[in-house]
Amino acid sequence: MSYLGIDIGTSGVKALLMDRAGRALGEATAKAVEPVRPHPGWSEQNPADWWDAVTRALDSLSKSHTADMAAVRGIGLSGHMHGATLLGANDEVLRPCILWNDGRSAAECAEMEAALPRLREIAGNIAMPGFTAPKIAWVRKNEPQIHAKISKVLLPKAYVRLLLTGNYVEEMSDAAGTLWLDVAKRDWSDQLLAVTGLTRAHMPELVEGTAPSGTLKPDLARRWGMGRDVVIAGGAGDNAAAACGIGAIQPGEGFVSLGTSGVLFVSNEAFRPNTAGAVHAFCHAIPDTWHQMGVILSATDSLNWLSHVTGRSQPELSGLAEAGFNGPGEEIFLPYLSGERTPHNNAGARGSFVGLSHLSDTARLAQAVMEGVTFAFRDCQRVLGEAGTSFGQLLAVGGGSKSPLWLKLIATNLDTPIALPEDGDFGGALGAARLGLCAAEGADPAEVMTMPGIRRVIEPDPALRDAYTQQYQRYRALYPAIEEARK
Repeated sequence: MSYLGIDIGTSGVKALLMDRAGRALGEATAKAVEPVRPHPGWSEQNPADWWDAVTRALDSLSKSHTADMAAVRGIGLSGHMHGATLLGANDEVLRPCILWNDGRSAAECAEMEAALPRLREIAGNIAMPGFTAPKIAWVRKNEPQIHAKISKVLLPKAYVRLLLTGNYVEEMSDAAGTLWLDVAKRDWSDQLLAVTGLTRAHMPELVEGTAPSGTLKPDLARRWGMGRDVVIAGGAGDNAAAACGIGAIQPGEGFVSLGTSGVLFVSNEAFRPNTAGAVHAFCHAIPDTWHQMGVILSATDSLNWLSHVTGRSQPELSGLAEAGFNGPGEEIFLPYLSGERTPHNNAGARGSFVGLSHLSDTARLAQAVMEGVTFAFRDCQRVLGEAGTSFGQLLAVGGGSKSPLWLKLIATNLDTPIALPEDGDFGGALGAARLGLCAAEGADPAEVMTMPGIRRVIEPDPALRDAYTQQYQRYRALYPAIEEARK
């Protein structure tokens, strides 16, 4: 038997085949047309691009791994969260999908919270422009002719599921990021829906991530050489899927993701919101489990920005910073190049360098950028702690985890050991495949979603702890002062 995970990203799709023991059998990727930005702060994508990438990836696997594809029993889906895919009559796509990093609906967020004072209490989260519901509020105000035609609102992976199965279904972890879910009850909220002029009739059916959500259409099964009754699992939003892939499903288990954006993810046995700290408190893809996230919008993207400015590659910048490192530098960087979520919830925040001098060369700027992102993770840890969450060792994932210095900075500032898994793919596609196995076989997630072997553990450096605590306090003082000066 084999199981297939499909991870739908904005830049492309990855499909991964695994066997019953969790060993990878094969994979394929397909690029998608990049999102467009018709105005500053906007980000949109044509849903047809996701489907095109899915079909190309699976067409490739069906040719390269014919026998393994024929043995597929279950398929799991992972996808980028929060996207507003609006469907009209006969499942017509009414407009390009408004993506997770689109910031146009800041005013609508304030209007939603004013219209429903209990919004944060029900949703367990602040109204943020990245979430789905404020995007619909924006459409209602600015594109009323589109809003009037809405039959269904689907998240990106739910749209792909519709084309795979013909069913309107979403699972809890992705649904929690819409701002329409009563996250504690794991059910749609009529009050939250009403704020955006919608009802339950506009929403897909809800299932758990480990549960079946339908079966693959016969014509697609024939196209890809699969058998009958291939089960499609509920799946997971991208971060919950990554947690399933790396085995972070028990309370207190978590990871730090140093990708384009940054995520500090911790699993919880209960629903623990902290809206004052802009903590993301969502359902996990595992039944009766929740998770919290601190989310920063520009993690390795900050170093990528410096790479463009200096003409040095990201690995080169990281190497320069490491070669000259002897503790905190004079320069401090605020990594708010795209605004910020946790803890500030400010789409209009902007990045800053402070403490520049004639000595501020490329190496020192690179170190400051890495420290600034690290302090942003420390902010996330602080507000997670205020919600009553603690954690021990964290696993490190994402491209930034290749930098020994960055991992040392994070371990020291979070005062937490950071573990590097053995070489392998522990991302959303693997997590989705594991969910597909659970749905098809009724398997216990605790037995399927195990953690990988650990290659190396980076311990906090006690000699640097006090110096970085002082530098972090300076960092924290800068945001309110700079925002006040920008008014």
